[in-house]
Amino acid sequence: MKLSYIYNQVVKLGSQRDVRRKDKINSYPDTAILYGDGQTQVNKVLIGIDIEASEILLSDRIRQREGLDLVISHHPEGRAYASLSEVMSLQIDMLKTAGVDGEIARKLLEERQQEVARRVLPQNHTRAVDAARLLNMPFMCIHTPADNHVSVFIEEFLKKHAPKTVQDVVDILLEIPEYKEASRINVGPKIILGNPNRKVGRFFMEMTGGTEGSKDAFDKLYRAGVRTLVSMHLSEEHLKKAREANLNAVIAGHVSSDTLGLNLLLDRLEKQAGERLETIDCSGFKRIRR
Repeated sequence: MKLSYIYNQVVKLGSQRDVRRKDKINSYPDTAILYGDGQTQVNKVLIGIDIEASEILLSDRIRQREGLDLVISHHPEGRAYASLSEVMSLQIDMLKTAGVDGEIARKLLEERQQEVARRVLPQNHTRAVDAARLLNMPFMCIHTPADNHVSVFIEEFLKKHAPKTVQDVVDILLEIPEYKEASRINVGPKIILGNPNRKVGRFFMEMTGGTEGSKDAFDKLYRAGVRTLVSMHLSEEHLKKAREANLNAVIAGHVSSDTLGLNLLLDRLEKQAGERLETIDCSGFKRIRR
């Protein structure tokens, strides 16, 4: 596959798993070819959840030893990281789908977007990209298109298995290979709010949209009928607000959820292209095909 083909396809496939109407999607600024020629032929890829300068150095060593065409990071770097807050607007549609008033959802997300933009602004965005440039290593990141995949997959999986209690949510998630693998190293799905025997009720997926949404959305979700959050992660501040809103919260796992999303997306990419990419796993990622 050519590098440009990979990029164009992951954006297209990601949009097919987006909660927004297709005419409202303006690509994904947190997904990008960070360095490299789009005409580069890609057969062998190193993939990690986080790719920093150290992983770029590692990839160069692997290239010398056995060949390598591309490095893929899940979490954004460079200009894609600087643009992280821009993708958060899709969370407005997520809240609306859950029953939160559209204007309230928009106001909450605008405030949170500004907060995230301020947090990201002073960071050193280009360290890994500079390392890739100096070593002439093609480098890209795939963020929200992968997160869209895990969000849709988990929601459909839970609806299919119809959990009755909060503990049922954990048990159902553990049937998925990526979460089962995470549990072996003690980072599998966990209940962080709510009694395991409490009824799960309606659940709300927090798996996509760049990063955590507004901490002030939880009471609005409860009023809309949501009783359980299923999230990749929750900060202490968000956790406190979720507790005040009397919500249950299940943490599926951050790296494991990111891995699942990437695997689902890569499966579709390979099926679309009619060929497999040879992959090297690193930085928390493990390739599992379905």
